[in-house]
Amino acid sequence: MIPLETALAKAQEFGLDLVEVSPMAKPPVCKIMDYGKFKYETKKKANEAKKKQTVVKLKEVKFRPKTEEHDYSFKVKAVREFLAEGNKARITVMFRGREITHREIGQAILTRIGNELKEIAIIEQPPRLEGRLLFMILAPNPRWVQQMRAQQEKAQQQALKQQAAQKPAAPPHQQPRPASQPPANPAAQPAHPPATAHAEAPKA
Repeated sequence: MIPLETALAKAQEFGLDLVEVSPMAKPPVCKIMDYGKFKYETKKKANEAKKKQTVVKLKEVKFRPKTEEHDYSFKVKAVREFLAEGNKARITVMFRGREITHREIGQAILTRIGNELKEIAIIEQPPRLEGRLLFMILAPNPRWVQQMRAQQEKAQQQALKQQAAQKPAAPPHQQPRPASQPPANPAAQPAHPPATAHAEAPKA
């Protein structure tokens, strides 16, 4: 622990700032740093953390007690897509007029949807009646989400391998050919001595 005046002098000596990092401590804790750089790095880390956060949306799909089978299949497919995107789905059955006296029909619709999507979804909020609306909330099944992410990563790796395999191979390194030696200068080569003929003297 050093006096405040000494700490300020040290900060000025190094061209830095004296920043109070723990004001509630006794005595308060200060640190010598580049405050501008510190603020920039703090903001950068906050932005990176914000990018990594997954925003979960709640999307609603509405049914009627008399929803036809074709519409039912289409809407259940939409719920699957919402869950695959990591979102939650609110399944609502709307009653009109005297339909509210047959709430078991709406309950049967929600039970059927829950059974059909049990492999990819969990019931986060069980069926609940509010006025003329009977609804439940589905969330993605964590195990299913992990499997989907593993499959996506595997597919990305395979795609990268295929791209690498399709790249043309680099031509082999060619060794430089040795320079051809210049032809020998015939003038510089020693001339062969002329052949000498030996004549024999005629015999007497």
